[in-house]
Amino acid sequence: MNVWNQLGMLIILLLMCTLLAFVAPNFLDVGNMLNVLKQVSIIAILAAGMTIVILTGGIDLSVGSTVALSGVISVMMSNAGVNPFLAMAVGIFSGYTVGVINGYFTAKANLPSFIVTLGSFTYVRGLAYVISGGYPILLQSSVFKFIGSGSIFGIPAPIYIMLIVYLVMMFVLKNTVFGRHVYAIGGNMEAARLTGIKVQRVLISVYSISGLLAGLAGVVLAGRLFSGQPTAGIGYELDAIAAVILGGTSFTGGVGRVQGTIIGVLIMGVISNGLTLLDVNYYWQLVVKGAVIVIAVLLDRLRNH
Repeated sequence: MNVWNQLGMLIILLLMCTLLAFVAPNFLDVGNMLNVLKQVSIIAILAAGMTIVILTGGIDLSVGSTVALSGVISVMMSNAGVNPFLAMAVGIFSGYTVGVINGYFTAKANLPSFIVTLGSFTYVRGLAYVISGGYPILLQSSVFKFIGSGSIFGIPAPIYIMLIVYLVMMFVLKNTVFGRHVYAIGGNMEAARLTGIKVQRVLISVYSISGLLAGLAGVVLAGRLFSGQPTAGIGYELDAIAAVILGGTSFTGGVGRVQGTIIGVLIMGVISNGLTLLDVNYYWQLVVKGAVIVIAVLLDRLRNH
């Protein structure tokens, strides 16, 4: 069973790629592979933050709305003449702020993370609509656009950003005291508290990281879409959760690795890309995506048993 937890989803990913290579001959083209990685980069960044939240036994339903808010704020500031790097930093910081609020009410007020982030799921999206007036804001900065649509040595910039995020998260969870505390809290929060771990401080940090990465994802998406859109990120929280669970992280917390999350992200990206190459109707693609989410939760239940 341990071998399956470590390699099972990787084997499934390889089998899916092999099958699609036969039924869709252009699937393995370098251009298509880079396109898959570029398409999944946003969800991958969100899923990295979602992983650390779920490892503590929590959930963050606000990341999709945070993507929209950070994108709108950063584009508006850039268009107003603010240095594009500063504008992007403010957009990312707005995501961090949402995360701090989520963490505070979850840790300090001892409210269920589901309820807290469900509330922010709504009010953060509302703020994005209020700030933008409900309309997309076209992006003017070429520097900003490069973050989402540029490339370095033929590889899209979002892929580099995704890789950096995962390398940092892997290091943090595996090699730092903070990472060990995250696993301890997910395994048994009360036991972690009794051993002297500052549980509230760790939880606030965890949700802050999730919010910060959602803010980063919003900035990258705005650069890709050439606009800040209040409707951006709808449903992204479900995709991120599904990717995390597919990657082997347990809903109950304490078990999982960010390396598995990227495999879960790639599985969902390969499914979506393969169905598109096979010219499957978009509505049926939604059916398949919903089924994948259910299967992900079922796999988590089976792993726990």
